[in-house]
Amino acid sequence: MNPTPRKMNDSLRESNSDNEQHRQKKKNSSTQLPQPGTAQGSCAFDSAMITLVPITDAAHVVHGPSGCAASIWGNYTSLSSGSMLYKIRFTTDIEESDIIFGGAKKLYKGILELQRRYKPAAVFVYSTCITALIGDDIEGICKDATEKTGIPTIPVHCPGFIGSQNLGNRVAGEAMLSHVIGTTEPDTSTPYDINLIGDYNIAGAIWNVLPLLEKLGIRVLAKITGDALYKEVCYAHRAKLNVILSSKALINVAKKMEKLYDIPYIEESIYGVEQINQCLKNIAVKLGHPDLVERTEELIAEETNVLEEKLTPYRTRLQGKRIVLSIKSFKSWLIIFATKKLGMEVTAICTQNNTEDELAIIKSLLGQDGIVLESETPKEILQVINKNQADILIADGRYLDTALIARIPFLDINKERNHAYAGYIGIVEIAQELYATFYNPVWEQVRQPVPWEVREAGRAGEAGGEITSPSSSEEAV
Repeated sequence: MNPTPRKMNDSLRESNSDNEQHRQKKKNSSTQLPQPGTAQGSCAFDSAMITLVPITDAAHVVHGPSGCAASIWGNYTSLSSGSMLYKIRFTTDIEESDIIFGGAKKLYKGILELQRRYKPAAVFVYSTCITALIGDDIEGICKDATEKTGIPTIPVHCPGFIGSQNLGNRVAGEAMLSHVIGTTEPDTSTPYDINLIGDYNIAGAIWNVLPLLEKLGIRVLAKITGDALYKEVCYAHRAKLNVILSSKALINVAKKMEKLYDIPYIEESIYGVEQINQCLKNIAVKLGHPDLVERTEELIAEETNVLEEKLTPYRTRLQGKRIVLSIKSFKSWLIIFATKKLGMEVTAICTQNNTEDELAIIKSLLGQDGIVLESETPKEILQVINKNQADILIADGRYLDTALIARIPFLDINKERNHAYAGYIGIVEIAQELYATFYNPVWEQVRQPVPWEVREAGRAGEAGGEITSPSSSEEAV
């Protein structure tokens, strides 16, 4: 039988306690259990796959209908520096007959064929709502497949109905703790070994940070899970420090590794100049080597000077511009860090799906005059734009029409983004995007009257001339 319901319940209780106040304030909290057959955003299955798919040399098998595999395929731009196997979605394509007679044999045969053809470093098998309800024992199937082939086959018990996004992340973390972490030893070990946890290398964000750590002589033993290899995750338990990056999605992994392997952890951000500076300092201090702390200070001074030189031409053209920001899927305050560095002002922000901790950070960054909207209907956003005379709207693609109605520039930044905003390089990336958006010639055309309005105005003027000219003649007579 499946031994994991207790673990899932523990994860759910932990997830709920972290967001208790937020759930009371918002009925549609990300930790609220969805009802079967309803759509409430990303489910546990989606987020579990999002967490584990960046392990690039592993195969990822969805034990369920083909629609489950297709639902998130290609939606996240998590990049790899090596194997591309993770880009392939495998599914058992459960049908009606499988629901009646069970899909266990189909799954077992599929895993064997997959291992024969692709030779993956490991196989992750994800349960879905249907296969969990019919009771397929993926735990036993994965165990048999591992014994048959010698390739690790890991069950991930993540049917969508058990919860929403946060719980799915935690379930994926539990799968790594139970079946992956601690199963292999690294070839070598150094006093400067760390793990980076919680970044999925979206658009290559982690690649903006790794060179900084390399300059300091710090070795990233494992990346959990952006651009990771399976063996990295296996020997992650030999690191000297865990660094949680910008997200608490996998905080359960860091907490349990501290308990099991005595590895301390720190929570840091790699988005924003002050944040990356503090991240590097804290890593150096936590590793406990005085010379490392000194070298870190020198690197920070060097990098910030170079950054200031690169930002100067953009700041002169963007300073004083007013922004309305509405981003759900990408951490909103990360954009605020960059815009403040450029002298821009965020006048309003929509905070749907943010936790209480995130709301506190956002409010502190906006200041007393900032407007925080808990709903984000186009009508409300348009009212805020007009009232505050905003110069640009930054949101996901659904709000392009809102920007066109307001006749202001629009920048689409969301989870499918193709630019990395991490580290010092990320600040320059944002500056370049904002500059290109503001000074794109298309927005001058958007502000021009539409042709039919020009024609109507011309006709009205001609009609007015015909009426007034006779009266003028009569007066002259």
